[in-house]
Amino acid sequence: MDTPIEVLHRVFGYDSFREGQQEIIEHVVKGGDALVLMPTGGGKSLCYQIPALVRPGVGVVISPLIALMQDQVDALRALGVRAGFLNSTQGIDERQAVEAAFLGGELDLLYLAPERLRVDSTLRLLARGDISLFAIDEAHCVSQWGHDFRPDYLALSGLHERWPEVPRIALTATATPATHAEISSRLGLDQARHFVAGFDRPNIHYRITAKSEPKRQLLEFLRTEHPGDAGIVYCLSRSSVEKIAEFLADNGIPAVPYHAGLDAATRAAHQSRFLREDGLIVVATIAFGMGIDKPDVRFVAHLDLPKSVEGYYQETGRAGRDGLPATAWMAYGLQDVVQHRRLALEGDEAHRRRQVLHLDAMLALCETAGCRRVLLLDYFGQELDKPCGNCDTCQTPPESWDATVPAQKVLSTVLRLFRERRQKFGVGQIVDILLGKTTAKVLQHGHDSLTVFGVGTELGNTEWHGVVRQLLAQGLLAVEPAHGALVLTDASADVLRGEREVRLRRDAPRPARSRPSGGGSSSRQAVELPAEAAPLFERLRAWRAATAKEQGVPAYVIFHDATLREIATLAPSSLAELGKVSGVGENKLAKYGEQVLETLAS
Repeated sequence: MDTPIEVLHRVFGYDSFREGQQEIIEHVVKGGDALVLMPTGGGKSLCYQIPALVRPGVGVVISPLIALMQDQVDALRALGVRAGFLNSTQGIDERQAVEAAFLGGELDLLYLAPERLRVDSTLRLLARGDISLFAIDEAHCVSQWGHDFRPDYLALSGLHERWPEVPRIALTATATPATHAEISSRLGLDQARHFVAGFDRPNIHYRITAKSEPKRQLLEFLRTEHPGDAGIVYCLSRSSVEKIAEFLADNGIPAVPYHAGLDAATRAAHQSRFLREDGLIVVATIAFGMGIDKPDVRFVAHLDLPKSVEGYYQETGRAGRDGLPATAWMAYGLQDVVQHRRLALEGDEAHRRRQVLHLDAMLALCETAGCRRVLLLDYFGQELDKPCGNCDTCQTPPESWDATVPAQKVLSTVLRLFRERRQKFGVGQIVDILLGKTTAKVLQHGHDSLTVFGVGTELGNTEWHGVVRQLLAQGLLAVEPAHGALVLTDASADVLRGEREVRLRRDAPRPARSRPSGGGSSSRQAVELPAEAAPLFERLRAWRAATAKEQGVPAYVIFHDATLREIATLAPSSLAELGKVSGVGENKLAKYGEQVLETLAS
């Protein structure tokens, strides 16, 4: 029987484990249960794949990602691993073939959707086979307090009752201490060993900018920082997804929409294109992204405020899985706060309390004047010793200013409208009154006779919107759910009485980021190849693209960019030399080795 390190080298082509992997793998190989919290791109999959290859029997992987199972299995088969899946997309003949392979000991790994474990025939099938372990991927889906709850995951606690001798390993990249505890409890893993790796993704640059013209801002960001790169743009609504995808395409940037309102065939086609093509952008709702294993996603952009820090962390974590530089960019504005404040007040009391906590944490991340990464990691219960130096607030620290008087003017306007007129209005009317604008709506309601009319001319329209945004974020103003009108909170009185100072952040102008020199993709610039190796790298990319297209698999299934970079730099002239490159295992060496050497020599 191979040891874990031998499997790592022979199958996957790596000489050493990443931090934390070896201890987890050896624990599971010995038959121990494990709960693993590890960031996206940290190598979670190897933590169950290698034990499944070392232990006798078949590793059963529970994954909610039916649309991605084929790609996951293709990637394993390219490594020489005997893998299969069972889900609702298969015909009866294909399903029977996989079942026969499972019972015949001809599989190393079998992927199942969680709902299949509710089917008696699946349970009977598993009872007849030899199971080496159960891996529960995306384990945060069991959390009813989280953002990706899947009811079928609740049944997975029964695995241990039915197969008490089979080790279980549950894995997730997204868990606060509370969610961690809930996963442990619901899956019956309280007695398991818990492995918590650092959540930090130091290669990701976090940046949040004030939203003014989001389409223009996005286009400028893509053209100047990520031309030709693959990435994901998240929007809250299906309508916004369609409009932004069309806008990008009209401006010469290849983009496709993805949301739950599209038919299944279109969603599958767009996801497949994203995985298989270089430089394609997916504009999506949160329906897209979980389990996406594309390593060269160079950016994740948000045009709307995420509902929670967990969601933000998971979505931004889809960038830079290969460890190369990537960007998490968000345009954030007043209407985001208004909309989310309204949504947070819907539903029953428990739901409202949970939503308000999620929103407050997200707003704190957006409005902080300190290091964003410090705040982000603190949310997940981890400390960073010093500011990261790779977020916008570290690189261009914002100023703070005493905004007590402007805050009092806003709050006074809201107060006087209600006390003197029994009226409530949204942000636009409040700002118009402060600026002394004689709009039709102001004149209609006689607001030009209010004592606060025109008292705010020291600030401009955009600045007043920024003040209101931050007052909402700090809980000094609230939004009425029904109509989006501004109302005072219990904390407003202290400000109005002058008993509380209000300090707000003033965003410093951001230095313009120039387009990478020499044209082409910024990700290719990030590779930092020696000049003589760059042409070899591009030839290898072209060969990989053609090979992937011929085989109908994503390009990264052939080799990751990091592996091609090392090949181009070392320029091996023999199979023996090529076999020493990280990421070139025995099966890939045998399958692609001669083609790679021919490409290098051409």
